[in-house]
Amino acid sequence: MALNQKTLEKMKGMAFTVAVVMVMAIAATDAQTICNMPTSDLKACKPAVTPPNPPPPTSTCCSALSHADMPCLCSYKNSNLLPTLGIDPNLAMKLPSFCNLPHPANC
Repeated sequence: MALNQKTLEKMKGMAFTVAVVMVMAIAATDAQTICNMPTSDLKACKPAVTPPNPPPPTSTCCSALSHADMPCLCSYKNSNLLPTLGIDPNLAMKLPSFCNLPHPANC
């Protein structure tokens, strides 16, 4: 039985929705880490990467970022997921500079 185009598109949409829900569930659990950053520290950085008028990153955000796996975080820069979570990838890429941290190579 072949699937029609409409059914395939519905399945893709459901898969994307499930992925977003899973990431949000992980982000809601403080015991989880992403790229060596506890989700509570990621939350501390969110205002600084949320348009339209983000404040500078807090010292908590910068401290957490200094311990993060920067190449891992960099792997999310072209992700379609960031905008769906209200994160501007361009603002996120500026965080190391705002925190006086080295910018990861090839990022």
